[in-house]
Amino acid sequence: MPPAPPLLEVQDLRMHFPVRGGIWRRARAWCRAVDGVSLTLQSGETLGLVGESGCGKSTLGKAIVRLHSPTAGRILFNGRDLAPLSQSALKPLRREVQMVFQDPGESLNARHSVGELLAEPFIIHRIGTAADRTARVAALLDRVGLPASAADRFPFEFSGGQRQRIGIARALALNPKLIICDEPVSALDVSIQGQILNLLLDLQRELGLAYLFIAHDLAVVKHVSDRVAVMYLGHIVELADADTLYRRAAHPYTRALISAIPVAEPGRRSKRIVLSGDVPSPIHPPVGCPFHARCPHATERCRAEKPALRQPDPSRPDHQVACHFDL
Repeated sequence: MPPAPPLLEVQDLRMHFPVRGGIWRRARAWCRAVDGVSLTLQSGETLGLVGESGCGKSTLGKAIVRLHSPTAGRILFNGRDLAPLSQSALKPLRREVQMVFQDPGESLNARHSVGELLAEPFIIHRIGTAADRTARVAALLDRVGLPASAADRFPFEFSGGQRQRIGIARALALNPKLIICDEPVSALDVSIQGQILNLLLDLQRELGLAYLFIAHDLAVVKHVSDRVAVMYLGHIVELADADTLYRRAAHPYTRALISAIPVAEPGRRSKRIVLSGDVPSPIHPPVGCPFHARCPHATERCRAEKPALRQPDPSRPDHQVACHFDL
Protein backbone atom coordinates (compact mmCIF):
# COMPACT_ATOMS: atom_id res chain seq x y z
CA MET A 1 0.00 0.00 0.00
CA PRO A 2 1.48 3.39 -0.97
CA PRO A 3 2.10 5.82 1.90
CA ALA A 4 -0.63 8.34 2.68
CA PRO A 5 -0.06 11.81 1.23
CA PRO A 6 1.21 14.31 3.83
CA LEU A 7 -1.22 16.56 5.65
CA LEU A 8 1.24 19.44 5.26
CA GLU A 9 3.96 19.85 2.67
CA VAL A 10 6.18 22.93 2.63
CA GLN A 11 8.18 23.37 -0.58
CA ASP A 12 11.15 25.76 -0.82
CA LEU A 13 9.46 28.32 1.44
CA ARG A 14 11.10 31.73 1.69
CA MET A 15 10.20 34.59 3.99
CA HIS A 16 12.25 37.72 3.30
CA PHE A 17 11.57 41.00 5.10
CA PRO A 18 12.64 44.39 3.69
CA VAL A 19 15.13 46.45 5.69
CA ARG A 20 14.07 50.00 4.97
CA GLY A 21 16.02 53.23 5.27
CA GLY A 22 16.35 56.75 3.96
CA ILE A 23 13.78 59.48 3.76
CA TRP A 24 11.53 57.45 1.43
CA ARG A 25 11.78 54.28 3.53
CA ARG A 26 12.85 52.20 0.56
CA ALA A 27 14.11 48.65 0.90
CA ARG A 28 17.89 48.83 1.23
CA ALA A 29 18.40 45.13 1.99
CA TRP A 30 16.46 41.96 2.78
CA CYS A 31 16.39 39.90 5.96
CA ARG A 32 16.25 36.25 4.87
CA ALA A 33 14.45 34.88 7.93
CA VAL A 34 13.39 31.68 6.12
CA ASP A 35 15.43 30.86 3.04
CA GLY A 36 14.30 27.75 1.20
CA VAL A 37 12.73 25.38 3.75
CA SER A 38 11.05 22.14 2.68
CA LEU A 39 9.37 19.65 5.04
CA THR A 40 6.36 17.36 5.35
CA LEU A 41 4.03 16.44 8.20
CA GLN A 42 1.66 13.48 8.34
CA SER A 43 -1.74 13.37 10.06
CA GLY A 44 -1.36 12.58 13.76
CA GLU A 45 2.40 13.20 13.70
CA THR A 46 4.51 15.61 15.75
CA LEU A 47 7.40 17.25 13.93
CA GLY A 48 9.76 19.08 16.27
CA LEU A 49 11.50 22.19 14.92
CA VAL A 50 14.56 23.29 16.90
CA GLY A 51 17.35 25.83 16.66
CA GLU A 52 18.82 28.88 18.33
CA SER A 53 16.83 32.08 18.82
CA GLY A 54 16.65 34.02 15.58
CA CYS A 55 17.06 31.03 13.26
CA GLY A 56 13.59 31.53 11.71
CA LYS A 57 11.55 28.88 13.54
CA SER A 58 8.68 31.12 14.63
CA THR A 59 8.67 32.96 11.30
CA LEU A 60 8.26 29.63 9.52
CA GLY A 61 5.33 28.70 11.78
CA LYS A 62 3.61 32.04 11.22
CA ALA A 63 4.11 31.76 7.46
CA ILE A 64 2.50 28.30 7.46
CA VAL A 65 -0.65 29.67 9.15
CA ARG A 66 -0.41 32.72 6.84
CA LEU A 67 0.13 35.32 9.53
CA HIS A 68 2.94 36.25 7.12
CA SER A 69 2.55 36.12 3.35
CA PRO A 70 5.48 34.06 2.00
CA THR A 71 7.95 35.66 -0.36
CA ALA A 72 8.17 32.44 -2.39
CA GLY A 73 7.45 28.73 -2.13
CA ARG A 74 4.39 26.56 -1.58
CA ILE A 75 2.43 25.54 1.54
CA LEU A 76 0.34 22.52 0.61
CA PHE A 77 -2.32 21.60 3.16
CA ASN A 78 -4.31 18.53 2.11
CA GLY A 79 -2.98 19.19 -1.38
CA ARG A 80 -4.14 22.81 -1.56
CA ASP A 81 -1.57 25.61 -1.75
CA LEU A 82 -2.19 28.18 0.99
CA ALA A 83 0.56 30.58 -0.10
CA PRO A 84 -1.30 32.52 -2.83
CA LEU A 85 -4.74 32.58 -1.15
CA SER A 86 -6.41 35.82 -0.13
CA GLN A 87 -7.60 36.36 3.43
CA SER A 88 -11.20 35.67 2.42
CA ALA A 89 -10.20 32.42 0.71
CA LEU A 90 -8.18 31.43 3.78
CA LYS A 91 -11.07 31.91 6.21
CA PRO A 92 -12.67 28.43 5.86
CA LEU A 93 -9.23 26.78 5.98
CA ARG A 94 -8.39 28.47 9.28
CA ARG A 95 -10.74 25.99 10.94
CA GLU A 96 -8.22 23.27 10.14
CA VAL A 97 -4.92 25.04 10.91
CA GLN A 98 -4.51 26.79 14.25
CA MET A 99 -1.65 28.12 16.40
CA VAL A 100 -0.68 28.13 20.08
CA PHE A 101 1.58 31.08 20.86
CA GLN A 102 4.58 31.32 23.16
CA ASP A 103 3.24 33.97 25.53
CA PRO A 104 -0.44 33.47 26.42
CA GLY A 105 -0.40 36.75 28.32
CA GLU A 106 0.22 38.59 25.05
CA SER A 107 -1.91 36.43 22.75
CA LEU A 108 -5.09 36.64 24.88
CA ASN A 109 -7.00 39.94 24.78
CA ALA A 110 -7.03 41.20 28.37
CA ARG A 111 -10.27 43.16 27.78
CA HIS A 112 -12.29 40.04 26.99
CA SER A 113 -13.42 37.38 29.42
CA VAL A 114 -12.30 33.82 28.82
CA GLY A 115 -15.81 32.94 27.68
CA GLU A 116 -15.73 35.72 25.07
CA LEU A 117 -12.28 34.65 23.88
CA LEU A 118 -13.35 31.05 23.38
CA ALA A 119 -16.69 31.96 21.80
CA GLU A 120 -15.06 34.29 19.26
CA PRO A 121 -14.07 31.55 16.75
CA PHE A 122 -17.67 30.30 16.69
CA ILE A 123 -18.98 33.83 16.12
CA ILE A 124 -16.49 34.55 13.30
CA HIS A 125 -17.39 31.30 11.53
CA ARG A 126 -21.10 31.59 12.39
CA ILE A 127 -21.30 28.30 14.24
CA GLY A 128 -24.22 27.63 16.59
CA THR A 129 -26.55 29.84 18.59
CA ALA A 130 -25.60 31.80 21.71
CA ALA A 131 -26.71 28.89 23.89
CA ASP A 132 -24.72 26.43 21.76
CA ARG A 133 -21.61 28.59 22.11
CA THR A 134 -21.93 28.70 25.88
CA ALA A 135 -22.07 24.90 25.97
CA ARG A 136 -19.13 24.62 23.58
CA VAL A 137 -17.05 26.99 25.72
CA ALA A 138 -17.76 24.91 28.83
CA ALA A 139 -16.77 21.74 26.96
CA LEU A 140 -13.51 23.32 25.78
CA LEU A 141 -12.61 24.42 29.31
CA ASP A 142 -13.32 20.95 30.62
CA ARG A 143 -11.17 19.39 27.90
CA VAL A 144 -8.11 21.44 28.97
CA GLY A 145 -8.69 20.90 32.69
CA LEU A 146 -10.35 24.17 33.71
CA PRO A 147 -13.73 24.65 35.43
CA ALA A 148 -16.72 26.09 33.57
CA SER A 149 -16.66 29.07 35.98
CA ALA A 150 -13.39 30.19 34.31
CA ALA A 151 -15.50 31.56 31.45
CA ASP A 152 -16.58 34.52 33.59
CA ARG A 153 -13.04 35.54 34.52
CA PHE A 154 -10.35 37.47 32.66
CA PRO A 155 -6.94 36.19 31.50
CA PHE A 156 -4.97 38.22 34.09
CA GLU A 157 -6.75 36.31 36.87
CA PHE A 158 -5.01 33.07 35.87
CA SER A 159 -1.49 31.72 36.23
CA GLY A 160 0.79 31.32 33.22
CA GLY A 161 0.03 27.60 32.91
CA GLN A 162 -3.72 28.22 33.13
CA ARG A 163 -3.50 30.96 30.49
CA GLN A 164 -1.70 28.54 28.19
CA ARG A 165 -4.51 26.02 28.73
CA ILE A 166 -6.92 28.75 27.61
CA GLY A 167 -4.77 29.36 24.53
CA ILE A 168 -4.86 25.65 23.74
CA ALA A 169 -8.64 25.58 24.22
CA ARG A 170 -9.02 28.45 21.76
CA ALA A 171 -6.87 26.60 19.21
CA LEU A 172 -9.08 23.50 19.62
CA ALA A 173 -12.37 25.37 19.22
CA LEU A 174 -12.86 24.69 15.51
CA ASN A 175 -11.62 21.06 15.56
CA PRO A 176 -8.39 21.64 13.59
CA LYS A 177 -6.26 18.94 12.01
CA LEU A 178 -2.96 20.79 12.48
CA ILE A 179 -1.74 22.99 15.34
CA ILE A 180 1.47 25.03 15.16
CA CYS A 181 2.88 25.11 18.71
CA ASP A 182 5.26 28.09 18.89
CA GLU A 183 7.37 27.43 21.99
CA PRO A 184 4.23 26.73 24.05
CA VAL A 185 6.06 25.93 27.30
CA SER A 186 9.19 28.11 27.18
CA ALA A 187 7.57 30.88 29.25
CA LEU A 188 6.37 28.46 31.98
CA ASP A 189 7.92 27.03 35.13
CA VAL A 190 9.50 23.61 34.70
CA SER A 191 6.87 21.97 36.93
CA ILE A 192 4.10 23.40 34.73
CA GLN A 193 5.82 22.55 31.46
CA GLY A 194 5.28 18.83 32.02
CA GLN A 195 1.56 19.34 32.64
CA ILE A 196 1.11 21.30 29.39
CA LEU A 197 3.17 18.80 27.39
CA ASN A 198 1.13 15.89 28.75
CA LEU A 199 -2.07 17.78 27.93
CA LEU A 200 -0.91 18.26 24.33
CA LEU A 201 -0.02 14.57 24.02
CA ASP A 202 -3.38 13.49 25.49
CA LEU A 203 -5.24 15.77 23.07
CA GLN A 204 -3.23 14.39 20.15
CA ARG A 205 -4.16 10.81 21.03
CA GLU A 206 -7.79 11.74 21.58
CA LEU A 207 -8.31 13.95 18.53
CA GLY A 208 -5.68 12.71 16.05
CA LEU A 209 -3.99 16.11 15.85
CA ALA A 210 -0.79 16.86 13.98
CA TYR A 211 1.68 19.23 15.64
CA LEU A 212 4.53 21.33 14.35
CA PHE A 213 6.25 21.79 17.70
CA ILE A 214 8.66 24.75 17.68
CA ALA A 215 11.16 24.99 20.55
CA HIS A 216 14.77 25.67 21.42
CA ASP A 217 14.86 23.09 24.23
CA LEU A 218 15.93 19.76 22.71
CA ALA A 219 15.00 17.82 25.85
CA VAL A 220 11.39 19.00 25.50
CA VAL A 221 11.33 18.27 21.78
CA LYS A 222 12.65 14.75 22.34
CA HIS A 223 9.77 14.07 24.75
CA VAL A 224 6.99 14.96 22.31
CA SER A 225 8.29 14.52 18.74
CA ASP A 226 8.14 11.69 16.22
CA ARG A 227 10.60 13.45 13.91
CA VAL A 228 12.86 16.46 14.45
CA ALA A 229 14.05 19.15 12.02
CA VAL A 230 17.05 21.29 13.01
CA MET A 231 17.06 24.83 11.67
CA TYR A 232 19.99 27.24 11.32
CA LEU A 233 19.96 30.70 9.77
CA GLY A 234 16.75 30.09 7.85
CA HIS A 235 17.70 26.61 6.57
CA ILE A 236 16.95 23.02 7.60
CA VAL A 237 20.34 21.43 8.28
CA GLU A 238 19.19 18.03 9.56
CA LEU A 239 15.96 16.05 9.60
CA ALA A 240 15.41 12.60 11.13
CA ASP A 241 13.19 10.59 13.43
CA ALA A 242 13.74 11.57 17.05
CA ASP A 243 15.62 8.43 18.08
CA THR A 244 18.05 8.60 15.15
CA LEU A 245 18.71 12.31 15.61
CA TYR A 246 19.54 12.04 19.31
CA ARG A 247 21.66 8.89 18.91
CA ARG A 248 23.34 9.47 15.55
CA ALA A 249 23.26 13.18 14.76
CA ALA A 250 25.21 13.82 11.55
CA HIS A 251 25.48 17.62 11.43
CA PRO A 252 28.04 19.47 13.60
CA TYR A 253 25.41 22.01 14.64
CA THR A 254 22.97 19.31 15.77
CA ARG A 255 25.73 17.61 17.76
CA ALA A 256 26.54 20.89 19.50
CA LEU A 257 22.88 21.43 20.42
CA ILE A 258 22.52 17.89 21.78
CA SER A 259 25.71 18.22 23.82
CA ALA A 260 24.11 21.15 25.68
CA ILE A 261 21.23 19.02 27.04
CA PRO A 262 21.69 18.66 30.83
CA VAL A 263 22.46 15.13 32.03
CA ALA A 264 20.04 13.94 34.73
CA GLU A 265 22.65 11.91 36.60
CA PRO A 266 24.51 13.38 39.62
CA GLY A 267 28.26 13.33 39.12
CA ARG A 268 28.12 12.62 35.40
CA ARG A 269 29.19 15.32 32.96
CA SER A 270 28.51 15.40 29.26
CA LYS A 271 31.20 16.53 26.84
CA ARG A 272 29.96 19.96 25.80
CA ILE A 273 30.70 21.14 22.26
CA VAL A 274 31.16 24.91 22.42
CA LEU A 275 30.73 26.71 19.11
CA SER A 276 32.93 29.70 18.38
CA GLY A 277 31.69 32.97 17.00
CA ASP A 278 28.18 34.33 16.62
CA VAL A 279 25.29 33.45 14.33
CA PRO A 280 25.76 35.41 11.07
CA SER A 281 23.23 38.08 10.15
CA PRO A 282 20.33 36.88 7.99
CA ILE A 283 20.65 40.23 6.18
CA HIS A 284 24.14 39.29 4.98
CA PRO A 285 24.24 35.47 5.10
CA PRO A 286 27.56 33.78 4.32
CA VAL A 287 28.32 32.25 0.93
CA GLY A 288 28.41 28.47 0.88
CA CYS A 289 27.31 26.48 3.91
CA PRO A 290 25.45 28.82 6.31
CA PHE A 291 27.23 27.14 9.25
CA HIS A 292 30.81 27.19 7.94
CA ALA A 293 31.93 30.25 9.96
CA ARG A 294 31.28 28.35 13.23
CA CYS A 295 31.99 24.79 12.12
CA PRO A 296 35.20 23.16 13.42
CA HIS A 297 35.28 20.89 10.34
CA ALA A 298 34.80 23.56 7.63
CA THR A 299 36.90 23.39 4.45
CA GLU A 300 37.23 25.56 1.35
CA ARG A 301 34.40 23.60 -0.22
CA CYS A 302 32.12 24.58 2.68
CA ARG A 303 33.00 28.25 2.17
CA ALA A 304 32.16 28.13 -1.52
CA GLU A 305 29.39 25.55 -2.02
CA LYS A 306 26.07 25.33 -0.20
CA PRO A 307 25.27 21.71 0.73
CA ALA A 308 21.90 20.19 -0.18
CA LEU A 309 19.98 17.84 2.09
CA ARG A 310 21.14 14.27 1.49
CA GLN A 311 21.00 10.85 3.13
CA PRO A 312 24.14 10.12 5.19
CA ASP A 313 23.10 6.46 5.58
CA PRO A 314 21.31 4.66 2.70
CA SER A 315 19.72 2.28 5.22
CA ARG A 316 17.92 5.26 6.84
CA PRO A 317 16.10 7.07 4.01
CA ASP A 318 14.25 9.36 6.43
CA HIS A 319 17.50 10.81 7.79
CA GLN A 320 18.69 13.87 5.86
CA VAL A 321 21.58 16.22 6.55
CA ALA A 322 22.88 19.35 4.79
CA CYS A 323 26.61 18.73 5.13
CA HIS A 324 29.30 17.93 2.56
CA PHE A 325 31.02 15.34 4.73
CA ASP A 326 30.24 12.25 6.79
CA LEU A 327 31.38 13.07 10.32
